[in-house]
Amino acid sequence: MHRFTFFRTPLLLLWCIFFTAGCNTEPVETDLLFPVDFSNIPENMVLTEFRTDKIEIRIQAAPRLMERINKESIRYSVDLYTDLAFDPAGDFDSIEPGEYFVPVYKKRIPMNSAIKILNVKPSYLIVRLEKKVRKIFQIKIPYTGTPAQGYMALDAASDPPSVELTGPASVIDTIIELKTKPIDLTNINEGFKKKIPLDLEYPSIVSSTDQVVTVTVPVQQRFVSKIIENIPVLVWNSAFPVKIEPAGITVSIKGPFEKVSNKEVLSRIYSFIDLKGMKPGVYVRQAYVDIPVDLIMTDASPQMFTIKIN
Repeated sequence: MHRFTFFRTPLLLLWCIFFTAGCNTEPVETDLLFPVDFSNIPENMVLTEFRTDKIEIRIQAAPRLMERINKESIRYSVDLYTDLAFDPAGDFDSIEPGEYFVPVYKKRIPMNSAIKILNVKPSYLIVRLEKKVRKIFQIKIPYTGTPAQGYMALDAASDPPSVELTGPASVIDTIIELKTKPIDLTNINEGFKKKIPLDLEYPSIVSSTDQVVTVTVPVQQRFVSKIIENIPVLVWNSAFPVKIEPAGITVSIKGPFEKVSNKEVLSRIYSFIDLKGMKPGVYVRQAYVDIPVDLIMTDASPQMFTIKIN
């Protein structure tokens, strides 16, 4: 019996030492920064970006509580109707546009009762309320980048073509035009559709009936011009020796870039004079020019040719 007691006593003593030391751990202090949530904003008002959206507190607590609170998401809530309404029995009409100082209450901070709040900064939150206005804007679609060579983008169309913006008058009244985010046209050679967001400068306080619109971008080939010189004038339907002066014709053509810049297409352009039924002699005639589909001849020189049939 005595031997059992001899071994048990040191273990009990050791457990008491550690338990007592743990219970007597001194509290520590730290600073916390967390966001402010605003609720019950008057229907005809907008809470502008000019506001205090964070508060800082200094707390004192046991280390084990500190570890726990660092893992929690703490937010301070402000009920604007409760805090700003001068007539609690009235309605939102009792709240006027302007700048307000809202006191910060320790009791509203969602904190464990075992944690002591030593200090709160700031002691007042600054908020600015403005009248809410609505205005309809046509949507503009800006481009960046350059399409593939020989192609061009026409003005894009938006669906819907316009949207209604809602926000503070000080912001809405300064918007000259409403744009989407830019569309990149780098190396584009065909039209396309794309959903793209509006480019709102203050998305936190300005809302839209549509945040994203469908944009149709039409892309077409550029029409370019080209001069082709000294195309030989051929003779058709003559058994006699023939001399044509001048011997060649110069034409100006216009068409899609890919056609005009294609050597194989250009090689199919030819000129001729049909001498069917004509006897020896000297004649003045026009030459015909045959060009491929999609090309347009805008000029030809000379207009008339001298033909000598021997």
